[in-house]
Amino acid sequence: MAKYGLVGRNIGYSFSKTFFSVKFEKEKRQDTYHNFDIQSIEELPKIFEQNADLKGLNVTIPYKESVLPYMDRVDKEALKIGAVNTIKLHRDGRLVGYNTDHYGFAKALANLFPIHKKTALILGNGGAAKAIAYVLDTMDFDYKVVTRDKTDKTITYKDLTREVISSHFLIINCTPLGTFPNVHECPNIPYHYLTDKHLLFDLIYNPRETEFLKKGFAKGARVSNGIKMLEFQAKKAWKIWKS
Repeated sequence: MAKYGLVGRNIGYSFSKTFFSVKFEKEKRQDTYHNFDIQSIEELPKIFEQNADLKGLNVTIPYKESVLPYMDRVDKEALKIGAVNTIKLHRDGRLVGYNTDHYGFAKALANLFPIHKKTALILGNGGAAKAIAYVLDTMDFDYKVVTRDKTDKTITYKDLTREVISSHFLIINCTPLGTFPNVHECPNIPYHYLTDKHLLFDLIYNPRETEFLKKGFAKGARVSNGIKMLEFQAKKAWKIWKS
């Protein structure tokens, strides 16, 4: 019997615990999955101290980047991305960090092709957004990252003109805006410029239909939530833990 879990902040909404608990029950495994809700990444070592039978962890907002210094080794893809969402605990106590978000997104996105043109807007610049950018790079997308504050590598929401929206056909929400219980929130983009040529992808899966997706659907855009991405990345994490 082994213990697995999810590390994040305010993660009562998370589907991961349900996903793995159902998996373990179906497979008649004695393993368990737990939510470790912490207010600071500095609390991470306590989780390992207090759970000697822990074999693996998923990592979610807001710790995918700040968890890196706690790893004894980071997989090369996770290192390139700059974010870890899966931790494997080895028998000798070493912590090895991986990223399965990029795998999950790539698999989910592949099911949504064709896209009118390989152009995209990534909303947000956290750990999940970095995994999305990694995938878009490998798929030869031309994309822009949208953040609240302008940097030399990003544009702001105020820069989203009709021209920008009408020339970027995949829009991915990597922010937590719209996550349960704040279901009426959504990224501040000019939704009235969307068309039936657009595809809106929301990494959020609770609720299944976010305000972001509702507004896109109302304009004729294709929409997809993050549930398939979560399932793909969770299955990949399980393979890593069992390897």
